[in-house]
Amino acid sequence: YSIFYCFNASLYNWNGVGALSADKYIGLKNWDRLLHDRDFWKASLNNIKMIFISIFGQLPIGLLLALFLDMYGKKANVFKIVWFLPYLMSSSTIGILFAYLLNNYNGPIAGMLDTFFHVQMPSLLGNPKFAFYMVGIAIVWRFVPFYMIYYLAGLSSIAPELYEAAVIDGATRTQYTFKCAIPIIMPIIKNAVVLQLIGSLKYFDLIYVMTQGASNTEMMATYMYKQTFQSTRMGYGSAIAAAMFLIITTLALFTVKILNRKEDD
Repeated sequence: YSIFYCFNASLYNWNGVGALSADKYIGLKNWDRLLHDRDFWKASLNNIKMIFISIFGQLPIGLLLALFLDMYGKKANVFKIVWFLPYLMSSSTIGILFAYLLNNYNGPIAGMLDTFFHVQMPSLLGNPKFAFYMVGIAIVWRFVPFYMIYYLAGLSSIAPELYEAAVIDGATRTQYTFKCAIPIIMPIIKNAVVLQLIGSLKYFDLIYVMTQGASNTEMMATYMYKQTFQSTRMGYGSAIAAAMFLIITTLALFTVKILNRKEDD
């Protein structure tokens, strides 16, 4: 119902006050405006770039950590706990933490650079050249633990006898990893790519806390929030939300089709 209501509200010039009525109906004008809205498409491009940063940052690191934990078993339990801590924190908390760390006036990193090297730290979150990548680092740090545990669950499901048989046949740990373990958990890796794709198109809270979408870090979700609640353009905000739904669904289905093509063949 909420999805239907969102699409329906996108057809009205509505500020969120009162019910939708015939005198506020404007048809597809919000959608026409959206198609010509450069700010929205710029935000969409930022989401696409964040997909690549997330996939090539979170997934490989998560896999490496999972392989390490699987290799050492109970001996690495302390690492499992420490590495999982970022995922136990809320995105808003992590956004505040990184905003504080990267503060070029009174942040700890700026203080250490000034104290030990007498170097003035540049504004990393206020400079469009750096802000996007600083947000990307925070996002990667936030979600790596999730994919680490996700992969570890898959690796833990592999029978120990398989590794023992590989060792008897003369395989090294590296050969076992790339020729046995990774191919076995490949369906899990594919699912992780889809989950990452969907998540990358919905980033909001961490980014909004760190930069509020300024300095070239605007995403579709932050832009939708500003149009809906700050500018009180509920109708146009609904059009943006509906467009996000269509974009995310289309890309997710396309990605699933591409990843499963080899299996279908």
